[in-house]
Amino acid sequence: MKVTQEQLPDSQVGLQIEIPAEVSKQTYEKVLKKLMKTVRVPGFRPGKVPRPVFLQRFGSAQIKAAALEELVQTTVEQAIKDESIEAIGNYQLTTEFDELIEQYTPGETLTFQASVDVPPRVTLEQYTGLEVQAEEIKYEDSKVDEVLEQYRLNLATLVPIEDRAAQMGDVAVVDFEGKVEQADGSFEVFEGGSAEDFQVELKEGGFIDGFVEGMIGMALDETKELALKFPEDYPQADLAGKATTFTVTIKELKEKELPELDDDFAEEVSEFATLEELRKSLEERYQQEAQDKTESNQFEALLEALLKHLDAEIPETLIRREANHLVQQAAIQLSRQGIDINKMLTPEIVENMRERSRPEAIDRLRRTLALGEVAKQEEITVDEADLKTRMQEMMDEVKNPEEIDPERLREVVNEELLQEKILKWLVENNTVDLVPEGTLSAAEAAEAAVSGADEKSTDMPPATDTAESASEAVVETTAVAVEATVEEE
Repeated sequence: MKVTQEQLPDSQVGLQIEIPAEVSKQTYEKVLKKLMKTVRVPGFRPGKVPRPVFLQRFGSAQIKAAALEELVQTTVEQAIKDESIEAIGNYQLTTEFDELIEQYTPGETLTFQASVDVPPRVTLEQYTGLEVQAEEIKYEDSKVDEVLEQYRLNLATLVPIEDRAAQMGDVAVVDFEGKVEQADGSFEVFEGGSAEDFQVELKEGGFIDGFVEGMIGMALDETKELALKFPEDYPQADLAGKATTFTVTIKELKEKELPELDDDFAEEVSEFATLEELRKSLEERYQQEAQDKTESNQFEALLEALLKHLDAEIPETLIRREANHLVQQAAIQLSRQGIDINKMLTPEIVENMRERSRPEAIDRLRRTLALGEVAKQEEITVDEADLKTRMQEMMDEVKNPEEIDPERLREVVNEELLQEKILKWLVENNTVDLVPEGTLSAAEAAEAAVSGADEKSTDMPPATDTAESASEAVVETTAVAVEATVEEE
């Protein structure tokens, strides 16, 4: 068998395979004998059909097609093995099968072309000496006070008010009737604009401008007409921008009575016995959160810079696998929400989800390849002891450890630790200038606005950074169903 290789774009290898005449003949005879033993022909016992009769009844074209399938399959697999090609996924026959059937004559040489995907060809031109900016997220003491105040609000008791007017922060029970201006200047009641015994928390942002503000200062049982206007961008198009009136009557008025901020409160909202312990825990949590966000911003900035120096040809097999993975994750989330994915995920919907996932799949693969190339060049690996420690920590946090697939957990944790080591190495060997929070996002927003004005016809999908969760190691029956649904045909 003669094999000629050719490097093709997108990390593919083209194969031209010339099958010797004797192999062509042997395969045909082998397939014919197998068919004669297994295919039933009326009037004959299996395996006892005369060859001419079988050829006439079964059809020479069908036999040639079956022999050709066997021939192509075995010779491509043998070629990949003989040529030491690191193939991923299935091969693709680039010569038309119908054309091959016409060319195929058992006992004569046969030449055809196929291609296989191989691991991506990756070139990372630069990964040191990079200079980037990243936003520094600073811890603010006020964060703990805000959280404690929210805890208090969650435990608030509503106490009836009779001796004062409504003010911000109160809770009112009201009847209201809304009318919207018509073309002739009159006002008429509109659908969904009226209610009775409706509870309203008097705070900004919950309703159209002026609705809550108009109730401030009203007394219990007072009725008031509010002259307002729906905003121009109001979701209900037939109301957007129109004048409206609301006749409001306050039937009940209550204020929130907050619990004291003391040790008893700390015990009720947490596992801590004292308020001091709770405060300390919250401080540590949000200090760590600020540090983690800053590190994440550093890593993201370095990754974006790294990708500008990456030249990678990603084979279709890997893109499709990654897109399938994203579809599986989305389907599992839907299943956890109680949605019957077997009914929802039709083949058409799955294919549409695959196609929409392609940009994110390619982005994830490029990031993985860039980091992998750094690890390869700098010989960055994960210590077995660190791997076991992290795995045990994660197992200790899981309610049902028996549902964990240890091999999958090991794979996920290894990827997580390796990425952490690579990113820390990048921070140490490049320059990251930390700037105040909001600096870059404001600049990027301004740049996007300018870009949008200059290139209105350009429709670029937003890049999404999807972090892989270690919870993927959990063996779920829904995951099996999802994999079967989105499995490549």
